[in-house]
Amino acid sequence: MSQSVETLAINTIRTLSMDAVQAAHSGHPGTPMAMAPVAYTLWNDFLRFDPEDPIWPNRDRFVLSMGHASMLLYSLLHLTETKAVNAKYETTGTPSVSLDDIKKFRQLDSKCPGHPEYRWTSGVETTTGPLGQGIATSVGLAIASKWLGQYFNRPGFEMFDFRVYALCGDGCLMEGIAQEALSLAGHLKLSNLCWIYDNNKITIEGHTDWAFSEDVATRFIACGWNVTRVGDANDTTMLRRALTTANKERERPTLIIVDSHIAWGAPNKQDTHAAHGEPLGEEEIRLTKRNYGWPEDAHFLVPDEVREHFRSGIGQRGRELRRGWMARFEAYREAYPDLADQMLRVQKRELPQGWDADIPTFPPDAKGLAGRDASAKVLNAVAKNFPWLLGGSADLAPSTKTRLVFEGAGDFLADSYGGRNFHFGVREHAMSAILNGLSLAKVRPYGSGFLIFSDYARPAIRLSALMELPTIHIFTHDSIGVGEDGPTHQPIEQLAGLRSIPGLHVFRPADANEVAECWKIILRLKHEPAVLILSRQPIPTLDRSIYASAEHARFGAYTLADSAPGDTPEVVLLATGSEVSLCVAAYERLMADGHRARVVSMPCWSLFEHHSEEYQASVIPPQVRARVAVELASTFGWGRYVTHQRQIIGMKTFGASAPLKEVTKKFGFTVEAIVEAAKREIEANQ
Repeated sequence: MSQSVETLAINTIRTLSMDAVQAAHSGHPGTPMAMAPVAYTLWNDFLRFDPEDPIWPNRDRFVLSMGHASMLLYSLLHLTETKAVNAKYETTGTPSVSLDDIKKFRQLDSKCPGHPEYRWTSGVETTTGPLGQGIATSVGLAIASKWLGQYFNRPGFEMFDFRVYALCGDGCLMEGIAQEALSLAGHLKLSNLCWIYDNNKITIEGHTDWAFSEDVATRFIACGWNVTRVGDANDTTMLRRALTTANKERERPTLIIVDSHIAWGAPNKQDTHAAHGEPLGEEEIRLTKRNYGWPEDAHFLVPDEVREHFRSGIGQRGRELRRGWMARFEAYREAYPDLADQMLRVQKRELPQGWDADIPTFPPDAKGLAGRDASAKVLNAVAKNFPWLLGGSADLAPSTKTRLVFEGAGDFLADSYGGRNFHFGVREHAMSAILNGLSLAKVRPYGSGFLIFSDYARPAIRLSALMELPTIHIFTHDSIGVGEDGPTHQPIEQLAGLRSIPGLHVFRPADANEVAECWKIILRLKHEPAVLILSRQPIPTLDRSIYASAEHARFGAYTLADSAPGDTPEVVLLATGSEVSLCVAAYERLMADGHRARVVSMPCWSLFEHHSEEYQASVIPPQVRARVAVELASTFGWGRYVTHQRQIIGMKTFGASAPLKEVTKKFGFTVEAIVEAAKREIEANQ
């Protein structure tokens, strides 16, 4: 093959992608083929990334937002000889992506799944696939770089200044989350962010003309971005010029529009169907390889000079940058030992010393405190001792009570990147993806809103669970207790929906002290996201000298109130959140009437179900068939804890607009209704 080493490297990426998709009998060959020159130029000439240590803290991040083009990334990880990293953040010396992995593309247990997965394949900075998620997450990574730099950098010690590059396509830019994210990025002047847009005018259905005709460049310029264009994806000289321009920009994020044409086989042949979801076929691959000047019958061919080319390019540059950073860190540790210790804790997701020293304990109070107010007190008590705990809301901080108000907390703004209060605007979906980006950079982020709007955030929350990221989502206005706001703002099915996400812990605490305990549990999580669901209305603060300690919330569910020790209850009352105090009042009446009752508070079902069957049986005895479950939400899911659907007092319809007491009475959430149901179940099960 008489080709320049640059062309050889680009064609190696293309042919590996074609061969892998063909071997798998599924996948998307078109985009990796068309964008190979772009990815090659970015990685080998610009990306500050060390394949020997793909998690060093100040590396540049590359996000493949069009996750269906995963073979583009897998080819790069293989050709750059990126090393695998284990769960202890140690490089293992083995390849992140071997040639055998590529040959098993999209097969069970291969390191090359259909879409890139964080924590599964080293060098993948975030899980992508749902279009738009990757570019939105990249905004969080860029924000993290700015915040980390503001917090840790000192004169002569530039510890954090990494750049973030994201490759996206027409589908990404059509998604609504993209507009939310690019709007905020432009507003915040994230000059360390660069999106590269593959303008190939093709989607799965065909030409974009059918559904997408806007002026993309003008759209981004209107949102405060720097926009440049490369007229041909194969023009590596212009690509280098565009990337150099992006790296020199100091006031705006950059969009590079790259015009590409998916072609193979005979010159200028185009097949949009094969480009988005089907292999090319053996004959078409042979013709395409012939067009590239490639051996037609060679499969998974990687010329030795290509590996050496990447070693002397990104390999050498990344190694020198990483070693320089590590040497700088050692000097930094001598000069700023406390900050260096914090930096290491951040990278290992460890808590700072004394983080929980000031968490309050709440005295008994019949009137009580709203869940959101108790959370505000706990959050501020923790955050002042936890410097990298930061976040904000989707324009609802005054209602969610998530603003940090202690001295020095500050606001994260375009001219002040050191603040810890974030203003995401009315952008729930992008906010949650940005939280994922922040967490991927190892800071500890939270975002907040009303529970009803968790529907807007759900896709990104799901990805946080898939990636095992400890993001924190705070949702208030947790039920029909919202009252006058009516059915549009009264969550019904959201609790059940969130609980159904694997790996996500959903907390709905019963009083102020349970709120504090739930925060303690959440902040100790390293690999699971959490949702904290809080009331707008006051909830009685239970007298823990009479009832069980709130510390038992760590079990997910526990016996809060019981009949005499050793007695088997006649009926078990189960509840979460504000309904627990209703059950406690019902329990007192039942006990006064001579019935043996038990109240079980269940702040987190998933934690409860992680405990042994013996523990679960000790809380909800299988032999006690009389049970009543109470929750101001859909009855869906409660069937696992009761013995008959009639035992669930919950919502089977949407809510209504009326004052709180009228709404709860209308739908049967009263002490009287619980007592009546309990007595009916006792009688039915005698």
